[in-house]
Amino acid sequence: MRLSRTERIAIGSIVIGLVVLGLKTLAWRLTGSVALMSDALESIVNVATALAALIAIRIAARPADREHPWGHHKAEFFSAVLEGVMIIVAALLILREAWHGFQNPRMLDAPLGGLAINMAASALNGIWCWVLITRGRLLKSPALLADGHHLLSDVVTSVGVVIGVALAIVTGWAVLDPALAALVALNILWSGWKVMTASLSGLMDEAVDAPTLQEIRSIISDHATGAIEAHDIRTRHAGPKTFIDFHLVVDGTISVNAAHEICDRIEAALKRRLPEAMISIHVEPEHKAKHSGVVVI
Repeated sequence: MRLSRTERIAIGSIVIGLVVLGLKTLAWRLTGSVALMSDALESIVNVATALAALIAIRIAARPADREHPWGHHKAEFFSAVLEGVMIIVAALLILREAWHGFQNPRMLDAPLGGLAINMAASALNGIWCWVLITRGRLLKSPALLADGHHLLSDVVTSVGVVIGVALAIVTGWAVLDPALAALVALNILWSGWKVMTASLSGLMDEAVDAPTLQEIRSIISDHATGAIEAHDIRTRHAGPKTFIDFHLVVDGTISVNAAHEICDRIEAALKRRLPEAMISIHVEPEHKAKHSGVVVI
């Protein structure tokens, strides 16, 4: 079975995640640093969520069927919510380890080698998060975008960890190590919350953003020659799919074929702008015109 671009990228995330996990675990084992351990623990979450994203992407790619006539596109939002939950769990585990570190602070073993390995893993994560975010936007994949933003947060915290651990080595303040782990955990909690809220808005059938809605209204207005008005324009999005439905008012004396041609023209124009759009147009006679809050043709 041929894999889609989204699926190939999701598989790449799993491979990259395993490599980074191995490197960060090695850095932690070399140093015994609680902060580096927190970084490695987040990488376990990265691998788990990348696997969840792949499963969700494959489900979302399934065609519509009798039980799911609108398709399976929302599966990606469930993956992103799951990722947010797992991020929060990881943060709580890190806070627990940070607390133990505060109680028993200790200096690090082989710090320079551990830091170098951790920095290499962070650089690899940085490159891959750029791939995920750019491709996720291009492919309109919530799962890839959530994974990319999570990795971006991971990169930022990893840089902070490296700087902090280096300061702990230079100053001899062992307590800096668990303090950094606690800061990492708080940052991860914030990242998890953002991922969850963004995904829940998709599950709640959130409308497209204001600029896109204005484009949709303009396209309808520009290509509905022969109609009277369009009203009750509603939109929602699920992954790469944008759902658009509205009422189109036409002269009651025109033929069904003529009304259908207007609808076809509008639909073709909308699909040029939004290729994955699913469009429903309800044709009405002129006495249904509202003349308020509508696109007047």
